[in-house]
Amino acid sequence: MPIEKQFNTAGPCIADDHYLIDPLERIDYRSLLALIDSKRYFVLYAPRQTGKTTSIRALADRLNAEGRYRAVYANIEAAQAARHNVVAGMNTVASVLVRQIGFYTGEQAMTDWFERHQQHDAHDLITGLLTAWSQLDRTRPTVLLLDEVDALMGDTLISLLRQLRSGYAERPANFAQSVILCGVRDIRDYRIHSSQNEIITGGSAFNVKAASLRVGNFVREEIEALWLQHTQATGQGFDAAIFPALWEDTHGQPWLVNALGHELTHENARIRRDRTCPITLEDYRAARENLIQRRDTHLDQLVDKLREPRVQAVIGPLLVAEDSVRLDIKPDDQQYVEDLGLIRTRPEVTLANRIYAEIIPRELTWIAQTRITQQQVWFVRADRSLDIPKLLAAFQQFFREHSESWLEHFDYKEAGPQLLLQAFLQRIVNGGGRIDREYGLGRKRTDLYIQWPLDEAQGYYGPVQRIVLELKLWRKGTLEKVLETGLPQTVDYARQCGAAEAHLLIFDRRPESDWNERVWQQARVHAGYAVQVWGA
Repeated sequence: MPIEKQFNTAGPCIADDHYLIDPLERIDYRSLLALIDSKRYFVLYAPRQTGKTTSIRALADRLNAEGRYRAVYANIEAAQAARHNVVAGMNTVASVLVRQIGFYTGEQAMTDWFERHQQHDAHDLITGLLTAWSQLDRTRPTVLLLDEVDALMGDTLISLLRQLRSGYAERPANFAQSVILCGVRDIRDYRIHSSQNEIITGGSAFNVKAASLRVGNFVREEIEALWLQHTQATGQGFDAAIFPALWEDTHGQPWLVNALGHELTHENARIRRDRTCPITLEDYRAARENLIQRRDTHLDQLVDKLREPRVQAVIGPLLVAEDSVRLDIKPDDQQYVEDLGLIRTRPEVTLANRIYAEIIPRELTWIAQTRITQQQVWFVRADRSLDIPKLLAAFQQFFREHSESWLEHFDYKEAGPQLLLQAFLQRIVNGGGRIDREYGLGRKRTDLYIQWPLDEAQGYYGPVQRIVLELKLWRKGTLEKVLETGLPQTVDYARQCGAAEAHLLIFDRRPESDWNERVWQQARVHAGYAVQVWGA
């Protein structure tokens, strides 16, 4: 009996083991072949776990199968440990290349070459190795695909890039016809610190680059096609309502798409045991929440990037959701954050997908959540509904007592009030309900949508309390001016979500206001819709 394929969440995809989209379609094989035929050196980059390695390994295999080139894929991340030690670093790179040449082409002569040249000048070792390899068969030029290049550091990376550049003029008879550098970042984002404390950009050290190509996310059709491979293999169907939610949650980020598929079809024991069991939207939502709470490697790496100052400069205004904040962002920083996969810039600058929008505030406020003493049970009524007015009144007092000291310790201080409220809500709602978040630069508010099941036995299959909260900052002008935009936004969002309860929370950030002015509550009606308005 054949082993059932799975959605892959670790390492390159293997066609016999994993559901996958044709990796050469994803990188446009014909366009890449045109660059290789033209003897170009270029960069192929993508955020981690987006299928880049699967695609470039498939490219090497295809080139070798067609017979015109001798292509080798090599992951040189091991040389990272050498740091500024060029001798150790270049020996590691050379050792990896020699081994991979043997694997991909069957040519063993380079093993002997390396044994004879280990004492060769480290700054010329890779140039010499690639020259010797190219001269083994002048009828079939060589193509080198180097993965994890940007993992190398300092003088080691500088030496490698310059050695590749030095052989460029000798291609294809005496050097690689085409070199493809692969990594998480485009080479323009390399900021290489030499042992002499010089800062050298990757573009200057490797100025023979002809193009930079980014491996993109899945498009909608590819997401559905990938998941339906499971249906074709097992007969187990998905509720059609899952696919729009899957798109909004991931926007095609390949690891997220595969991780959700794996969580749903493999980690859910009921679904795994009975392949005749159809998969529902609620099954999907439960898998999504499990994935977020578990914080797998990909999500941990995402959170780690949030500590970088250039990432904070870009992400901070998105969490504030005001276009008047931090317009001095450097274009290179925004491009860097987009290349990392954290944001989208079309049609507007926003967090890359709904899952990232959920994870980021949770992680940024996790310590705060663990220090908040309020308990969920305090805010649940006898009919099991959530008492949002009581909860927001408690938050007003909490914010008054703690905001000044707590916000001082936030990395994202501009978004501190919104993040602190979300920490408070997460503490209360987590484990009983769900919070969906929406951000967008220039929308001038943050949207929060709470769903709270009213019947514990039925969960989300039964009656659900739906509440929306709009968060706005009041920096200047009158309260009525803030309400003039805030009330319509709140009502529009409530109607969009089908929420019966709507609240508008206004954080008074005017420097002249004191706490007696900031904390208040009003009942308003807009377009026939009741809205509770809160000041903090």
